[in-house]
Amino acid sequence: MRDMELLTKDYRLTTAEILYHLPDFPSLLQTYLWQDYDLAPKYPHLQKFLDFWESELDGRLHSVKVSSQTLIKPPRIRSAAWSQSLH
Repeated sequence: MRDMELLTKDYRLTTAEILYHLPDFPSLLQTYLWQDYDLAPKYPHLQKFLDFWESELDGRLHSVKVSSQTLIKPPRIRSAAWSQSLH
């Protein structure tokens, strides 16, 4: 039920691909995928997670790619291009 409530409040399924430097081998990059419901365009939940990452974890962030998708959309109405009647 929580997910449906969030979707009706314009939350979107948000995925972030986070590239970070390995603490023991800084020249190597590792990928971490983060996914949650968040509000575009400021993404407060993702920002909170990234702030936690920078303050608490050893791996320095390299880059973050964000994508989001609205899951509940208004219906699209299309008119029929063809119609036929049968007895």
